Amino acid sequence: MTSWVGIFDSGVGGLAVWQEFVRLAPEAPTLYVADQAHVPYGPRPPEEIRRFAEAITRFLLDQGARLIVVASHTISAAALWPLREAFPRVPFVGIEPAVKPAAAQTRTGVIGVLATSGTLNGPLMARVVERFAQQVQVIRRVCSGWVEQVEAGLLEGEEAEAQIRHHLDPVVRSGADVLVLACTHYTFLAPLIRRVAGPGISLVDPAPAVARRAAEIWRAQIQEGREAAPKGARGGLHAFFTTGDPQRFQEQLRQLIGRDGPVERLRWDTEGALREATG
Repeated sequence: MTSWVGIFDSGVGGLAVWQEFVRLAPEAPTLYVADQAHVPYGPRPPEEIRRFAEAITRFLLDQGARLIVVASHTISAAALWPLREAFPRVPFVGIEPAVKPAAAQTRTGVIGVLATSGTLNGPLMARVVERFAQQVQVIRRVCSGWVEQVEAGLLEGEEAEAQIRHHLDPVVRSGADVLVLACTHYTFLAPLIRRVAGPGISLVDPAPAVARRAAEIWRAQIQEGREAAPKGARGGLHAFFTTGDPQRFQEQLRQLIGRDGPVERLRWDTEGALREATG
């Protein structure tokens, strides 16, 4: 059986992880799901996020995924451990706020964590701060609207800069010299964030580290002989799915990661399961 890698997020943010994973493991076939019918996940209750995450995981496993990457801080905070309990034989790779490297880098003793409310208010954030940031000040900022900004493709221009400044300026004024991008959507805003933050401010993006870990696990599966060498997914090396508008998602793929390719539409049924749309 081919060892495919399933990657999912509420929208396009997880493409930041997908892009880095494909760079590290170009021979690995992938299945990417964007639940754009429910984006953004940040304001949603953890129980609802867990239901979505379990249904998406079941869909990916049914399609042949043997490794699942939860390419979202919000979903990881709400659902990573429940997913591991529900699917104990499936390896999962999730994301936690990169507080540890930020705390090690800061010169001012102040770091900023830019995230959704679901990430900042969850127990995962509390644990990483307790473990790794006892000696620094952590400025938490819920950057409401940034996910929607990326989904809309608003990455440059006056309106985009105004939305970035609204959340970024208070964090920089607080003395933070290292900013943690604790939402994968924010990776696509990184160039604008750097410009607005100004010189002397560093960004920490965990997407590359998550992709490296996923690539290590995938290669271990191949080397152990538990999975066959990849032959490509669904007739190609990569397959993309959305619960939103496939044509719009194709445009986002081109804008954000410079890729063309078919996108299949998924639908949520009345029982809360994810199905391929027909007709």
